[in-house]
Amino acid sequence: MKADVRLNQRGYRCPMPVVAIARAAREANSGTVIAVACTDQGAASDIPAWCEMKGVDFLGSETEADGAVTYFVRTR
Repeated sequence: MKADVRLNQRGYRCPMPVVAIARAAREANSGTVIAVACTDQGAASDIPAWCEMKGVDFLGSETEADGAVTYFVRTR
């Protein structure tokens, strides 16, 4: 999936992937797609929950060749 901003949070544990997305979302214009690559398994529930709480669109995820999962969100 195409993203306007890509973040690499491989190796970081909760809550760092969500903190990174929150920081990027604060600086982004409405409609910006942010991708964050994570190895933390908790991100599978943390990121969609954060999106719901903050009114950000959760667009889905993709598993990378290295086993990381990239999550895609869109700011409103």
